[in-house]
Amino acid sequence: MIKMTTPIVEMDGDEMTRVLWQLIKDKLILPFVDLKTEYYDLGLQHRNKTKDQVTIDSAHATQKYGVAVKCATITPNKQRMEEYPELMEMWKSPNATIRSILDGTVFRAPITLDCIKPTVRTWEKPITIARHAYGDVYKAAELLTDEPGECTLVFKGKSGKEQQVPVHKADSPAVWLAQHNTDNSIRSFARSCFRYAIDTNQDLWFSTKDTISKVYDGHFKTIFDEEFESFRADFDRIGKEYFYTLIDDAVARVVRSKGGFIWACKNYDGDVMSDMISSAFGSLAMMTSVLVSPDGKYEYEAAHGTVTRHYYRYKEGEKTSTNPIATIFAWTGALRKRGELDNLPELSAFAEKLENASLDTMRQGIMTADLTGLTENDFKTKQVNSWEFIDEIAKRLK
Repeated sequence: MIKMTTPIVEMDGDEMTRVLWQLIKDKLILPFVDLKTEYYDLGLQHRNKTKDQVTIDSAHATQKYGVAVKCATITPNKQRMEEYPELMEMWKSPNATIRSILDGTVFRAPITLDCIKPTVRTWEKPITIARHAYGDVYKAAELLTDEPGECTLVFKGKSGKEQQVPVHKADSPAVWLAQHNTDNSIRSFARSCFRYAIDTNQDLWFSTKDTISKVYDGHFKTIFDEEFESFRADFDRIGKEYFYTLIDDAVARVVRSKGGFIWACKNYDGDVMSDMISSAFGSLAMMTSVLVSPDGKYEYEAAHGTVTRHYYRYKEGEKTSTNPIATIFAWTGALRKRGELDNLPELSAFAEKLENASLDTMRQGIMTADLTGLTENDFKTKQVNSWEFIDEIAKRLK
């Protein structure tokens, strides 16, 4: 039994991913590791019971222990409010809350298999998305008005100075959105991206839309340019490049590229583009995701959602063919990092072996339903449900 010295912060989640979460622990981790975690239930009903304090507590625990692993969680919308009538309010995204507290950057990269070719023929290497993890639409203030009128954006400085800009004079009911970001957060984002590019020996691309959003997006570009000066010599030393381009030009460049670089995006752009990259490489369930804070705290998670459709089939008694790979790799990422920080090579080696057992299972054609239709024509596959798939991984791990 492999020993641990410091706990990992464990953030449980919702629906089908919560079912798989426990299955992964029972079959793939607990038989081999004397697992130490500080547990937080981020399931929607418990978040509601604690008025979302549990989410805040889990983020602060991550600051304390340095490594966390998170299950996918529900962010309620209008439909979810009807589905869960006991909800006191439409709670915010747990991921956004945690990212805001940790002030980190999310790095997402596809998990690739030789038997599954990317949809984009030119891609030869994985593309890593670096997603800013604070602000923009995720921390926006919204307003719905029911009559004609005028909206003004006002800022009152601590010094007493006031700035204001007219937004729009509406001649009908309207809807309004005010976004923000901070210099400190943007600088942390830039530094994290430059450091990660150097650590992983990759080129770094950064894209916004500063031709339209001249002040907001333009400020992102300015800060990245300023911060790059501290890293320019390191980029020259390893022979890698940093460049900025517009988001629409970046999309065209990415599609024509061979891959093998980091693409840094603002918060919502990164959310969308990571899903596009993962789907084009194979499946949303085949993507790693790690939030890295400027002071070296790590939170690993799957990049996909709670797989609601499968969960309702599971509740009706069906054993679904839901892909658990991204959730497995969230656990292995956290275990590996815990091993590195605590100087426990056995724990890091176990994480590597679990990943290899998972990949070997798929390389031998044993797959969940989302992957069997994506393999090359001459590659023989056997479709299994999630329980059978995890059992097959456990066999190889043993």
